[in-house]
Amino acid sequence: MLLWLNEYLTQFYAGFNVVQYITLRAILGTVTALLIALILGPWMIRSLQRKQIGQSVRDDGPQSHLSKAGTPTMGGALMLVAIIISTLLWADLSNRFVWIILGVMFLFGVIGWIDDYRKVTKRNSDGLSAKQKYFWQSVIGGGAAMILLFTATTPAETQLIVPFFKHFIIDLSPWFFVLLSYFVIVGTSNAVNLTDGLDGLAIMPIVLVGGALGIFAYTTGHINFANYLGIPYIAGVGEVTILCGTMVGAGLGFLWFNTYPAQVFMGDVGSLSLGAALGVIAVIVRQELVLVIMGGIFVIETLSVIIQVAYYKKTQRRFFLMAPLHHHFELKGWPEPRVIVRFWIITVVLVLIGLASLKIR
Repeated sequence: MLLWLNEYLTQFYAGFNVVQYITLRAILGTVTALLIALILGPWMIRSLQRKQIGQSVRDDGPQSHLSKAGTPTMGGALMLVAIIISTLLWADLSNRFVWIILGVMFLFGVIGWIDDYRKVTKRNSDGLSAKQKYFWQSVIGGGAAMILLFTATTPAETQLIVPFFKHFIIDLSPWFFVLLSYFVIVGTSNAVNLTDGLDGLAIMPIVLVGGALGIFAYTTGHINFANYLGIPYIAGVGEVTILCGTMVGAGLGFLWFNTYPAQVFMGDVGSLSLGAALGVIAVIVRQELVLVIMGGIFVIETLSVIIQVAYYKKTQRRFFLMAPLHHHFELKGWPEPRVIVRFWIITVVLVLIGLASLKIR
């Protein structure tokens, strides 16, 4: 929106041309989202408290979590507002990638909002049934994958890049591209949702991975950098950098209130929507495999649940003390802040490995 205003103002003063630079708009978008989250945060927390929109806690979970019952939830809506407003202000609104990401994020947020609302009104932790949630996630994720396929203008938009191998690029068939994209979007959404179980545990990896994907978006959308790094150039993808920046800013603003001990939880409205956004961004910048590396914490948390369920069905015993994995460490006696910070440190290392794939090829 402001980009269009800037184009008009440049006829009066050439200095406004600086706003054309993606890097500047990404920085401004990050700061704008951060300020929106910090300013609206206290008001939103008070509103949630007045309406008694509090978290329901599982009876079979760690006993230390029982004190968290009643803490305001659905705070992820704060991040959605900050991201959407900031992106609309600073991004090029003629860019199709921006609208696809915003659409997926908003619709997954609606699913999460309905799930959270039902949990609050029923005063339990069930919410939407797994079948209902997965059905609508599949519709939206599959629809986004189809849109990306049919709007692709170059072969690079549907190729699979194998990290750390310069010339190992796989041409995907249309339907395999759709299937892979669907699994990345829906899978990442649910993986982030499973990780969101401790104060600040999920949001910092979201910020770190989102920021790293912003670097991939910028280099993929810049023909000189793409050629230098040996990655496919995709026109228009650079604009996704602004949206990644707003995600970082909104996430940091939310962390101000979500850090231990949390004043507010993001709820499914935040975890499902931001997870889906990370997934669709990875698909757009053609870095699905790098997302698996950088989002390793999300992957491990998901695998821990799969292993726990499969092992229990076969042996009637638990493989972990409790799943997802962060609860296992809690029950082993780790204080919650220790689990959180150590998972953050692991994410920093994994993100650096993912970023190294840009150069080590």
